[in-house]
Amino acid sequence: MTGSLLLIEDDPSISEMVVDYLSKEGYHVTTVNDGGNALRAFDGGRYDLVLLDLMLPNVNGLDLLQRIRERSKVPILIISAKDGEVDKALGLRFGADDYIAKPFSLLELAARVSASIRRATQYVSAPDSVPTAEEAGQALLVCGDLCIDPDNFTVTKRGEDVKLTAKEFQILKLFVQHPTRVYTKALLYQLVWNDDYYGDENVINVHMRRLREKIEDDPSTPRYIRTLWGIGYRLGEV
Repeated sequence: MTGSLLLIEDDPSISEMVVDYLSKEGYHVTTVNDGGNALRAFDGGRYDLVLLDLMLPNVNGLDLLQRIRERSKVPILIISAKDGEVDKALGLRFGADDYIAKPFSLLELAARVSASIRRATQYVSAPDSVPTAEEAGQALLVCGDLCIDPDNFTVTKRGEDVKLTAKEFQILKLFVQHPTRVYTKALLYQLVWNDDYYGDENVINVHMRRLREKIEDDPSTPRYIRTLWGIGYRLGEV
């Protein structure tokens, strides 16, 4: 696989190791060793994925993550020695697509990079592509106070725009299109992330919590997406 990557990492030995391995995998890797220069490097290039360390000099990694996310929907893969659940949850909550803890396997890193780019390119069609009959002119989906437009990837609640990420939109659309179906976490991951599920419940939990915070009147008592304890999720009776 080929692509252009931005590696933001202050440890030169890790940077050298990652660049050497990913270059052999066919990627072009640009490196930055501090948060202060990272935004300038990001704004000055076009990247298929960002590899981001959380512990950076000058600018905090989470702050940098939010600034990049304000500019772009580019996939962001966090690589960090901070491997606690809180740090993972914060990274995903602020817009990261994946998280790998140090020390990591270069083989696993390359697989995660490839999977993140593949998911992003599969989800976003080329601007000049011709939609299939199934994709063209999909009807609006209405669920309670929510109105989902599958063609424009937009959601409104009582007429107000609800800003969802691509993954959040896919999850919501999936539930509304199949209102009686129960989804396990493994099935959700396979359908939304287009990848095998390895039991990392944190990714699903964080995305579900963010989605509920945006669409529910009271996220602690959700109406739209119900949890079936020990089983999974299903659309609520709204």
